[in-house]
Amino acid sequence: MAVTIRLLGSADAALIATAADVFDHCPQAHLTAEFLQDPRHHLIAAIDDSQLVGFISAVHYVHPDKPAELWINEVGVAPSHQGQGIGRQMLRLVLEHGKKLGCVNAWVLTDRNNPAAMRLYAGAGGVEAEKPAVMFEFGLEGGESITESQP
Repeated sequence: MAVTIRLLGSADAALIATAADVFDHCPQAHLTAEFLQDPRHHLIAAIDDSQLVGFISAVHYVHPDKPAELWINEVGVAPSHQGQGIGRQMLRLVLEHGKKLGCVNAWVLTDRNNPAAMRLYAGAGGVEAEKPAVMFEFGLEGGESITESQP
């Protein structure tokens, strides 16, 4: 059976539950519903015989001082379906979707030690940014207070 690539909507929540080997963690129903109901969150899926075998999550990101952008947050393809061009097809669809939304730019971050992702993005016409990005993380769980560190 052929793999279908399409944009998911709120009626597709049950389909996401079939994708345990695609996401980093097991999808949770309440988080799936929240994501799919947010009009700025977008999920492109690859579906094979009623099973979700790949996805791209993206956010229509608006700014007060510049045109909208599409932030591609995550790409995942089940190990059983890798190397078949599914990531490339999903990326093409999410970029087309971003264009329809009025986004003037799309961007994604990846690790240099992820050669498959580097090939995917470069092969789709992505251009590596001139300035390397640095990511900082802030843990917001637990009872810790948020404080400034002293230089």
